Amino acid sequence: MSKLKRLLFGSEDGEYKQVIAVRADLKMGKGKLAAQVAHAAVEAADKSRHKSQWKDEGQRKVVVKVSGEKELLRVLAEARDYGLPTSLIEDAGHTQLEPGTKTAVGVGPAPEDDVDKITGKLKLM
Repeated sequence: MSKLKRLLFGSEDGEYKQVIAVRADLKMGKGKLAAQVAHAAVEAADKSRHKSQWKDEGQRKVVVKVSGEKELLRVLAEARDYGLPTSLIEDAGHTQLEPGTKTAVGVGPAPEDDVDKITGKLKLM
């Protein structure tokens, strides 16, 4: 990335990412889990002012786990308080889960350091 781009956009190459936090306590099937992650990723990306830079860098995504709804909502609240783009996914309840079950939160795309302040201590899914 050129010096001018870094000044304009505030990032080096590879410094944007998105993290999707998923509830591990729900024991979703692989297909259901993949769908919930995809919903969270797309919805949060659509809200990001860094979307084009993130796409140019390869759309880095990391999926992490949270223990339950309380931790999921904590991640959401902290990310929102920090001003990061977020999404909260609530299942429609057509297959494995009850309607309205909160399954995943998307954070970013945003500068990696900002996202890591909220999600950096969470374990990979």
